[in-house]
Amino acid sequence: MAGTSGRRTQALDRLLWDQKDIVSRAQALSGMTEAALRHRLRPGGPWRIVLPGIYLATAGLPTVGQREMAALLYCGPGSAITGMAALDRRGIRVPQSGEIDVLVPASTRRQAVGFVRVHRTGRMPGQVWLSDGLRYAPTARSVADAVRGWTDQRAIRAVVAAAVQRGRCTVRDLADELAAGPKRGSGGFRAALAEVADGVRSVAEADLYALIRSARLPTPLYNPRLFVAESFLAQPDAWWPDAGVACEVDSREWHLSPDAWDRTMSRHARMSAHGIIVLHFTPRRIRAESAAVVSDLRQALDVGRSRPPLQIRTVPVRAEEN
Repeated sequence: MAGTSGRRTQALDRLLWDQKDIVSRAQALSGMTEAALRHRLRPGGPWRIVLPGIYLATAGLPTVGQREMAALLYCGPGSAITGMAALDRRGIRVPQSGEIDVLVPASTRRQAVGFVRVHRTGRMPGQVWLSDGLRYAPTARSVADAVRGWTDQRAIRAVVAAAVQRGRCTVRDLADELAAGPKRGSGGFRAALAEVADGVRSVAEADLYALIRSARLPTPLYNPRLFVAESFLAQPDAWWPDAGVACEVDSREWHLSPDAWDRTMSRHARMSAHGIIVLHFTPRRIRAESAAVVSDLRQALDVGRSRPPLQIRTVPVRAEEN
């Protein structure tokens, strides 16, 4: 029995080392009796309660890393830190906050408490990144979760720009996250992304991406390069190679100059001359007349597939360019 007790104590010591001296009640009781745990948590004792059922096994205030470990232990397996805490860990300057945002599966029954804000979601990240034993949401998701609901446009712009400029994510990553995430409270994020992307087209493309997905249309290639033999033809926003259909998100009001509009029309003419069905949608129409946009796309795809394939060579954009 003494040997078993010693092994349990050693296992608990290793766990405390791995978890930055943070431990849950269940973990603590795997290495000691309840009476021993109560003794350590007594007033003036060596342990203290950080969150309900989560303890700090050292004296003093918890460090940032210890608070984050405590938040993950409290929220349970599968949780991931997001928002400002995750961005700070990635070296992105954000407003200081004493709270830690944590994503948990929608079925998890956890409530916000203390410094932990719990966000139940049906859209948990497919992958998390690990740092020092802690789980964090991807940067684009953390940016979106951090700025959603903010009203200070300058602060939103600073966070979005920093994430891109420091190479922690791409504009495409952010646009995809904007498309996939909730619309409520995302207006500031949308506007900031438009500025960081040097024009609003990237955000409008995100709206198109979301519409195509929600309508269950065939998935196109986004921003591929099209060639006729060895000659470059165009790089449309969306392209269905089997149907020879291209979609462009554009309008004069969204361009910075008439020259840009002229280039768009020239590109349209080149594609049409080679048999490509080119559809143009304004950002406003994608948002306000989504059913009509979907109908136009379906009809174009049906027409395109009813004819012989076009002799267009498609080169998808490399992942790092998205």
